[in-house]
Amino acid sequence: MVTTFNGQSAMVMGQAMYESAREVLRKGNKAGRYFAPGCCHHPDYITQVPVLFEDGTWDVMRSMNLKKQPDIAEEKSKVIQKIIHENNLAE
Repeated sequence: MVTTFNGQSAMVMGQAMYESAREVLRKGNKAGRYFAPGCCHHPDYITQVPVLFEDGTWDVMRSMNLKKQPDIAEEKSKVIQKIIHENNLAE
């Protein structure tokens, strides 16, 4: 679990989940996303980190705009888990 620099909660996705999310969820275009032309088909998890937000959108974020947040509120975590299960994104 991570938070963005403006406080939005999200979960880092693995490669398989990211591929599935790109097909079924909409892109969030959040502030701090990685937006270089042609980027993000194979994120490197160093500078480009794919995340799933609690509003049901995904984005590939710049790593400098994310902060690890292991003690995220349980209700936010449950919302993200529900999105994963409803859209069959589980790896």
